[in-house]
Amino acid sequence: MAAETWAIIPVKTLERAKQRLAPVLPAQVRRELVLAMLQSVLAAAAAAKGLSRILVVTPDQTVAALAPAKGAEVLREARARGLNAAVRLGLARAAAAGAARALVLPADVPLVTPGELDTLMGSAAAEAGARVILVPAADGEGTNAMLLAPPAALAPAFGPGSYVRHLSQAVARRLDVGVLHLPGLAGDIDRPADLARLIAPAPQLAPFQFLAQHVMKAAGDGIAGWDRP
Repeated sequence: MAAETWAIIPVKTLERAKQRLAPVLPAQVRRELVLAMLQSVLAAAAAAKGLSRILVVTPDQTVAALAPAKGAEVLREARARGLNAAVRLGLARAAAAGAARALVLPADVPLVTPGELDTLMGSAAAEAGARVILVPAADGEGTNAMLLAPPAALAPAFGPGSYVRHLSQAVARRLDVGVLHLPGLAGDIDRPADLARLIAPAPQLAPFQFLAQHVMKAAGDGIAGWDRP
């Protein structure tokens, strides 16, 4: 039997998600955006080769109800304890089930493609022993994905500057470490300026066109920061 690779996707409560987009998007629209992005990420994960199971870790009832319809399992948190706690919970579940590898994947990278995930997983497929593959965010500060073999290879340290923290931790633990730059996966949607990526006239972006009126209004109103990375 082939060694299993799990995808771990942590998702905050909808009420707390994407608050930095509040100058451009009202609360209900931010909720819709989070759910639309999650569905795009789940679709990419489901279409990727080599993923045995997809686990969504969340305290949110709506997210927990949506995930199984998209082919994912749910690990429900009793309460919101933060991103790193959610990732630790998911990694522990994967390790307890005997998974050989775990792919930690954020829910706010809707431009990720199955091909990028195939590249990421294939980069470590022939390697033996403990290994880490990191995908930095476009700004070089954050970590937008990491493949851990085994799931406990690294302790999650997400947040500002996490890429350097994860890289340093891998070196300190004397793990084989690789870095991949994947444009879709690197493009998280976190700041008002990032929304422009989702309203381009492309078929795969059709689920996000409800954002266009809000982005255009922000531009017309001159809201600070909407057009700056």
